[in-house]
Amino acid sequence: MAAEPIGEGLREELLIEPEIARREIVEPEIDTEDFEIGFYVGLMSIEDFGTSGVFGARFAYHLTDSIFVEAAVGTTEANETSFELLGGDIQLLTDDERDFTYYNLSVGYNLLPGEVFLGGKYAFNSQFYLIGGAGSTRFAGDDEFTVNLGAGYRLLINDWLTLHLDARDHMFESDLLGESKTIHNFELHAGLTYFF
Repeated sequence: MAAEPIGEGLREELLIEPEIARREIVEPEIDTEDFEIGFYVGLMSIEDFGTSGVFGARFAYHLTDSIFVEAAVGTTEANETSFELLGGDIQLLTDDERDFTYYNLSVGYNLLPGEVFLGGKYAFNSQFYLIGGAGSTRFAGDDEFTVNLGAGYRLLINDWLTLHLDARDHMFESDLLGESKTIHNFELHAGLTYFF
């Protein structure tokens, strides 16, 4: 009788057929189009004139994965200053002069690309970006050269719709209240854009 190799029977008993349930992965199908258009709403604090609602539109072209250019227009209305409120009938600006409208062209740089996970099923691509540019602001009957700097967060909801959260500072020189100084007008807004 031939001797059975040691452990041969044991090896056959331990042989297990793995039954691994493979997870189905769906890669995001982000459009290859480089144009983005949309709208936004938020709040803008006009220095010395309080905080009001702002709304606007943006149009962007993505030059590369990291760099994009953006044109934006936004509008809000200035409130009364504390001097006007306490001074009775004193008005520094007419109703038409209280309109605050800006136009700018900016360059953005995408930083920290990543993903946001909601629950166990949903993952969304996201990017943090820095942005800055120049343009013009129409306020108090004058057109002022304006520089804007800020940062934003982009969340791709699907392959064509994006949610933006932005913070910007629109700066220009003004002598409206007596002496010339740099005016800082801070803006926080959220918006949706469409890739095409």
